[in-house]
Amino acid sequence: MRLPEAAAEFLSSLRAKKLSPHTLAGYERDLRLVAGAAADVAGVPVEDLEVRALGGRLVRAAFAEFAEPRSAASVNRAWSAWNQFLTFCVAEGMLEGNPMAAVPRPKQPAKAPKPLLGDGSASATLLERIAAGARESRDPWVERDLVVLALALVTGMRSAELLSLTLGSIGGAEGDRRIQVVGKGGKTRSLPIEPPIEHLIDAYLSSRLGRFGLTTLPRSAALLVDTRNEPLRRGGLQYLVRECYRYAGIHDRVQKGTLVHALRHEFATRLAERGASAHELMELLGHSSIVTGQAYVASTAREVRGAARANPAYGVLEGLRPSGDRP
Repeated sequence: MRLPEAAAEFLSSLRAKKLSPHTLAGYERDLRLVAGAAADVAGVPVEDLEVRALGGRLVRAAFAEFAEPRSAASVNRAWSAWNQFLTFCVAEGMLEGNPMAAVPRPKQPAKAPKPLLGDGSASATLLERIAAGARESRDPWVERDLVVLALALVTGMRSAELLSLTLGSIGGAEGDRRIQVVGKGGKTRSLPIEPPIEHLIDAYLSSRLGRFGLTTLPRSAALLVDTRNEPLRRGGLQYLVRECYRYAGIHDRVQKGTLVHALRHEFATRLAERGASAHELMELLGHSSIVTGQAYVASTAREVRGAARANPAYGVLEGLRPSGDRP
């Protein structure tokens, strides 16, 4: 079988897993780009490249060409996609073995959490200023903006998880409500929410009914919508959060490479500071491994800071301070 046909069958099999469109697009892109590199190395058009030609030498050379202008993270993502694809080809009898064992995989340093910078007050500043109407726009909607930010900060949900929420996602008795979240790989988790966020959601839904002249909303309706009452999308969510940062005056506290995700890091970091365990963070964040939750604990644990504070060098340094500087 030719490579494009096998890739199409593989992508079709992934759709049965109910992966997000964003994830599927990532698989398709990585398969296409590395396939193009493999065809270049083999000296044939990609549409004529046979799956059986994908030996270790060819795939390794294709990845070397693919990797040259790209980051380790991009190469790792493509490596994973191709490993799954070629495992699929073996299972379908198109290949005798998976050649990815012959392809080196770059090592990536562990990623440090990237909460909002500063003394820990940035999230409070953000909520207070947006609630006070700091975000100016052609069609301001304070209640909606506040719910978006608050949900991210009290649940740690990913962007895609926030956008997939419906009114029916919220259940339970008043004072004991929970949100059902569909995470990566279709895995669900139930997140507790407390009365303050319940009240914000109620105020937001009331404002939504009044804004659009509605009397009721079905449980299947998207929880978060734009100013036309259409489900909020990824680009709209990113723009909304970016503008909130700017108008709240904390845009300089958002670390490079984060936007909505900074709120998720903020959630986890502040919980870790207050004693949440790595296992608890894993459950709340929807991680498949405890290792990621451990990163937050390791970077913020009070015991670690206390141990560091006991370093006798601090006593020496304190004695070196000019007397006028001492409290």
